[in-house]
Amino acid sequence: MAGPNLTPLEDALTHLLARAPAIAETEMTDLADTLNRILAEDQTVPADVPPADNSSVDGYALRRQDLQSGNPLPVSARIPAGEAPQPLTPGTAARIFTGSEIPPGADSVVMQERVETSEAGISVLAEVTEGQNIRRRGQDLAEGDLALARGTLIRPQEMGLLASMGVARVRVQAKLKVAILTTGDELVDPGIPLAPGQIYNTNRFTLLGLLEHAGCEVVLCESLEDTRTTTRTTLQRAADNADLIITSGGVSVGEEDHVRAVLEESGGLSLWRLAIKPGKPLAFGDINGTPLLGLPGNPAAVLVAFLVIGMPLIRKSQGRVRTEPAGEPLPAAFRIDSGSIRREFVRARRETRDGQACIAAYPNQSSGVLSSACWADGLAVVPENTSVEPGDVLTFYSFNELLA
Repeated sequence: MAGPNLTPLEDALTHLLARAPAIAETEMTDLADTLNRILAEDQTVPADVPPADNSSVDGYALRRQDLQSGNPLPVSARIPAGEAPQPLTPGTAARIFTGSEIPPGADSVVMQERVETSEAGISVLAEVTEGQNIRRRGQDLAEGDLALARGTLIRPQEMGLLASMGVARVRVQAKLKVAILTTGDELVDPGIPLAPGQIYNTNRFTLLGLLEHAGCEVVLCESLEDTRTTTRTTLQRAADNADLIITSGGVSVGEEDHVRAVLEESGGLSLWRLAIKPGKPLAFGDINGTPLLGLPGNPAAVLVAFLVIGMPLIRKSQGRVRTEPAGEPLPAAFRIDSGSIRREFVRARRETRDGQACIAAYPNQSSGVLSSACWADGLAVVPENTSVEPGDVLTFYSFNELLA
């Protein structure tokens, strides 16, 4: 049970994902430009990979039965990579190199470290099994098989796999267009000297980095003046240009929190206040049909809320086939005396103490302390109404897993 007027995380995710904007547009992209893009169609294998049997080592290709005489095998050919070999002469061996095609008639490759050479040829110093050190045609990918499914996030390994099939251009989902709006008259861009009462605009740059990592296109990035009229006008302009609006601040209960007020006035507020810590003052709704995710104003809360609820929303909008992060059960190396009615996401890192893996927590978990996230490498989850003693097992999610 969440507290009064607080939405449980699972209910909030269900609500948001059901309303995620669907991006129907696709585009053809050069393979070199596909990193962090989402595959828009199934990719089948056009031809076997590898296209022919080839050697996995530097050595000698031969017929196993020719070793039975015990005599050295003359070397009848040299097969460099990239050349089509002639059939192997029976009773001989062929010098071969890693990646070179196996000559017809050979059934094994002996690595050069297991061979003694002489003027008469080669003598094999180890047992030979048929097929050893041969990479068979199609052992990686067979023609016609499904290599990558639609909705796959293209990482470096997927780029390499597509290249191995000879794919030069790839159909990907169009980038999700996102508007970033940060609120607060006290915010100043880095590089400008601070006047009394001002602070630097941290959240803009955190969100820029997160959205770039997620493969989004930021089409608008502005600060909102703390007035109702400016907030309304800018939100409407963002709705006209973006698939998704992300705001930071302006969604709590203060007199200057205009984002939530504008959503309420327009009838677009569908979710407010989330049962997580940090990140309670979170809002979701729409402006003229464009979804808006209103994140908290405190820097660490922005990061946590984005990772926990923003990334699933974005991945769903991108058409990404995404499985829930599994996390890792680890014993806590910290204490939380009084359990919160909200699920707590502790900035933490995985450490080894006395030979055992554990979770260490940053000592200051204030939602305004962003340095905690630079020290940490993930989040430890403390369930609702739960106190934590050292040794209690919690689920730990690395930042890499949450950003996947």
